[in-house]
Amino acid sequence: MALFGKRRKKAKRTTQATDENGLPGFSPNPMTNLILTDIALRGVSRIARRVTEQKMLSKRYSKENAKKVMAGRSVGETLLAAAVARAATRSVPGAVVIGGGLLAKALYDRRKGHSSKIEGRKALHKRIAEAED
Repeated sequence: MALFGKRRKKAKRTTQATDENGLPGFSPNPMTNLILTDIALRGVSRIARRVTEQKMLSKRYSKENAKKVMAGRSVGETLLAAAVARAATRSVPGAVVIGGGLLAKALYDRRKGHSSKIEGRKALHKRIAEAED
């Protein structure tokens, strides 16, 4: 009779990706989760940076021209910007030096006044023209 009685349903065994502390993740391996999180954060950061730059440029220029200005950056300019940002975010002295340099540049540009504004606009228009070619 025991053979023909009610059949027991087997419980489905699902493996949830949790680490040793029970925290959920994509994989049970915490190193894999760390790598995936790092990639996701870098991607989101890059997208947010590009959107912010485009929005700032599109306040004065058309969307097309803003995209051309961003696309016209050289590899050197991109690497320099990344190095400066990294130096500013890694340490307090780096932030002070970079922040002080940016403040000095802003004050210098303000002192030059209208001629500084003209130089900046010429540089942007040159980059737009180069992107069209």
